[in-house]
Amino acid sequence: MRLILLRHGRTEANEKHLYCGSTDIGLSDSGRAELEEMKNKRIYPCVAGMRIVTSGKKRCDETLDLLFGEIPHETDPAFCEMDFGAFEMRSYEQMKEDPEYIEWISGDNEANIAPGGESGRIMTERVIRGLARLEQEGKDTLLVTHGGVIAAVMAYLFPEEARNRYEWQPAYGGGYVIDTAEHMWAHLTVCRCGSCG
Repeated sequence: MRLILLRHGRTEANEKHLYCGSTDIGLSDSGRAELEEMKNKRIYPCVAGMRIVTSGKKRCDETLDLLFGEIPHETDPAFCEMDFGAFEMRSYEQMKEDPEYIEWISGDNEANIAPGGESGRIMTERVIRGLARLEQEGKDTLLVTHGGVIAAVMAYLFPEEARNRYEWQPAYGGGYVIDTAEHMWAHLTVCRCGSCG
C-alpha cells in the first residue's frame, strides 16, 4: 500500500504557539499563502485513483481543497490531533504558573493526560487503530492530517529509526510517502508525472 501523509497548513493557533488539537479552526492567511507557494512549486504527488481521507478538521479539509481542488474524500476522526483538554487554545506563556499545566508537562509526556483531554499514548493508540483499518483495506491513500498524528504513524511504522515525536513532525504542508509493503519512506518531492494540473 502507498500511503501519503500530509500535514495541514499553518493556522493562527500555530502562529501564536497555542495548543490546538480538538479545536476546529481553519488555515490562517499566511498558511494559505504558504500552501499556494508550495503548490506552485508542484511538490505534491498525483493522487488520481487514490483514496483520500482527512481528519475532518477544517484545517485539513481546507488544505486538501487548496492543494488538490474539491475532490471527493472521506473523514475519519481516528486521525484527529491529540485533544489537549483544558489546555486547548492556550500557550505556555499563559499557563507557566498553572500547577495543573506544570504537572502535565513534567515527567512522562506520553503518559500524562491533559485534564479533560488525552495523553500522547491514548492519541497514538487511536491513530494506530485507524492505520490498521487503512492497511487492511489495502488501498493507496492520501491522508491529510496533523503533525502529532504523522509523528505517531512514522514512529510506529519505523521504530528502528529511534526518532522521537518531534523529529518525525514535518513542516506545515509537508509530509511523507510510504510504501508499506517495502517498508520504505521518503519526504514529499516534486511531482514529475506530467499529468498533474
